[in-house]
Amino acid sequence: MFRLNRLTDYAVVVMAQMSLRGELRSAQQISEDTAVPLPTVSKLLNLLGRAGLVTAQRGAAGGYTLSRSAEQITVAQIIQALEGPIALTACVDGAADSCGVEALCPMHGNWNKVNSAIHKALNSVSLADMSTLPEPFGIPAGGKDNPREAAPLSKV
Repeated sequence: MFRLNRLTDYAVVVMAQMSLRGELRSAQQISEDTAVPLPTVSKLLNLLGRAGLVTAQRGAAGGYTLSRSAEQITVAQIIQALEGPIALTACVDGAADSCGVEALCPMHGNWNKVNSAIHKALNSVSLADMSTLPEPFGIPAGGKDNPREAAPLSKV
């Protein structure tokens, strides 16, 4: 199963919260807003800062902010900041490891198509997309005056 690690998941949560607030926030405030433990938030902010995704401001009124708008940050960039290059197998372009039978493998190069499609998909989703709240599942929109108000569910 292809699965992101928990730290990467937390990075998206932290950055989404930062984008919603849109203001300078301390690591402590971010931790309280997200319920992600402070040591984890601090580690994430350090890694995201090294990748150029967040900016730190030192001092008594310091804190962290996104380095650019949420629309300009992609999920792929966040994943790469935490996990390195996106590579499904050892034989795709950009993989850290190499395969011992790469020269003999009939699949060599074919995985690049799959890896490229996944990379393209992750690059097409921005942090702003991840920061929007989904519509409640199974609750139809309400009346004309307040389209966000839930209409009563009918009995079957």
